[in-house]
Amino acid sequence: MSSPGTFSPGSPLPQRRRRSLAMTRSELDTFLGAQRTCRVGTVSATGQPHVTPLWFAWDGTALWLYSIVDSQRWVDIVRDPRVSVAIDDGEHYAELRGVEILGVAQTVGDIPRTTAPDPQLTEPERLFAEKYFGSADFVSDGRHAWLRVVPNRLRSWDFRKIAQGPA
Repeated sequence: MSSPGTFSPGSPLPQRRRRSLAMTRSELDTFLGAQRTCRVGTVSATGQPHVTPLWFAWDGTALWLYSIVDSQRWVDIVRDPRVSVAIDDGEHYAELRGVEILGVAQTVGDIPRTTAPDPQLTEPERLFAEKYFGSADFVSDGRHAWLRVVPNRLRSWDFRKIAQGPA
């Protein structure tokens, strides 16, 4: 067991330490804006977890997922819209940081997405196009559609703060 103020891998973090490792709102927005791939967890019809990588956009309040509509992920979400999403980074223990989002995926716009303008999608499509294609012009491929996940619960961690010590 760790003594107060110390940490060793595998030992539970005291509540105060967990809070001190959480990202600030600004850190969270910067992190989610920079990361390219999330992992989306859904539940299959048999109750089996199904986790797949996916590109995403973060608008400061919701995670926007652009998913192929004939995927197992889409089938799972239509049946049970509860999702768990993880976005993480870091190679070594002291560099690990990430975000876990629990929420309900909601379809937004046409399915599959066409080229018709949709005011609800203007901002997420701009963010997505800039992030992945270096352009504000979003072009739909007719195979994907949008899912919005507003976090019911959001947890973040940044183990780089362990080395930095208390602020």
